[in-house]
Amino acid sequence: MDQQAIDTVIERRASSNRADIRFIRLKEVMAICGKSRSSVYDAIKRGAFPRPVKLQGRSAAWIKSEVEQWAVQCIRASRRDCNS
Repeated sequence: MDQQAIDTVIERRASSNRADIRFIRLKEVMAICGKSRSSVYDAIKRGAFPRPVKLQGRSAAWIKSEVEQWAVQCIRASRRDCNS
């Protein structure tokens, strides 16, 4: 499978319509992105990572497709850097 095919598969998994929205908690966010808790919140403050959604009271979660899309963007940026 070539890189373009891999990118297409990743994009299809990451893109979703409203019916496919799934909320995930910080533990799963950290597992997907490989960042620590403090790094996730630092990246949010810098505008470099998706913001969580307030659910109720102090409860918040991330939209899984947004976190996956962030991961896709990181992969693409990394691949561009390698090809330079």
